[in-house]
Amino acid sequence: MQGLPHRYSVTAHAAPEGDAFLEAERLPLLASAPPTEFGGPGDRWSPETLLAAAVADCFVLTFRAIAAATPLPWVSIRCDVEGTLDRVGRVTRFTGMLLRAYLRIPEGASADQAQRVLTRAKEKCLVSNSLISPSRLEVVVEVAADGKKVSAA
Repeated sequence: MQGLPHRYSVTAHAAPEGDAFLEAERLPLLASAPPTEFGGPGDRWSPETLLAAAVADCFVLTFRAIAAATPLPWVSIRCDVEGTLDRVGRVTRFTGMLLRAYLRIPEGASADQAQRVLTRAKEKCLVSNSLISPSRLEVVVEVAADGKKVSAA
């Protein structure tokens, strides 16, 4: 890892109608539009879906790094994020992020250790830690060989 602080630059541009476009050096152009809840088409990434995606992506990448350092053997991980947007006083903002993590571990791996690493990943996720809204983690750990599921909240 490079020393801190890190800087990330993104440019957004738009015309009076149509998509907005997001650009960053060495990355593909990304079209963005309001979600259907705000009168948009609902078939493009929106600021709201991008924020939820950033939380999910950060959680998975943080988990991967912590699992490698632990070391925890694992087969696959999926993280579904549900962001809740609501009005608080006179301000519309995200009031919560629910992360649902589904982890498959190989037979013989410790489900307890897997749950500890998942919890640590949630605690260390820099994107969710940067948000005012609280986040909550729900976990499902599945042992790959026998399909046995161990859940924790």
